[in-house]
Amino acid sequence: MGLPAGSPAAFGALEFQLVLLRRMADFQPGRVDAALRELGVDRAAMREAHRRWQAMLHAPRGASAPYRAVLGPPERTEQRRLGDLVCRARSWTLPLWTDLRFEVLSAPGGGPAWNAWLVRAPGAPGPRLRTVEDLVPWSCTVDEAARAFQPAQPREGSAPNRQRLACTAPDRAGTPHAVVAEFTWGLLQRLPVGPQPPGDAPTAPSDSR
Repeated sequence: MGLPAGSPAAFGALEFQLVLLRRMADFQPGRVDAALRELGVDRAAMREAHRRWQAMLHAPRGASAPYRAVLGPPERTEQRRLGDLVCRARSWTLPLWTDLRFEVLSAPGGGPAWNAWLVRAPGAPGPRLRTVEDLVPWSCTVDEAARAFQPAQPREGSAPNRQRLACTAPDRAGTPHAVVAEFTWGLLQRLPVGPQPPGDAPTAPSDSR
């Protein structure tokens, strides 16, 4: 992290944000292009960051080593209980999403990361999620949608770092609809198909990219 930003070997918070945006570009190219302009880079830089990140992931390291290498020490580390399991949660701030944190979950003693995604920052106000119309891209995280529209059922994502959540949500007129919301790195990207009557929630096609 000590190299100047923009140098050939530099890989820090800027490049890591490009890694997240690379997956999101499949669903939200317009939002990603706006984010790239805000960051002052182009799509070529995004693709190169993705390539280098994949190489880093294949190096023999601990659960949080790649994230520490590019983001530095976590802003927050805590023990957390998930049902019968105890895990270690580490989180970092990313300039592009100041009201979110990038969180990595792993076993307390180390090992592979169980999950790595964006979550709402402690104390930051969450979105108002009451109807299916409130499920706007980039508006909420997986946990927020699951809490708002219970009971929600996790489903396998269509590619690495993607998550899907099946739930029933009313529209503004009060009519319930079965939806499958798709997330990338924990952030809502789309409803693969428009709201359906309960029981007819669509299944998104597989995407191995």
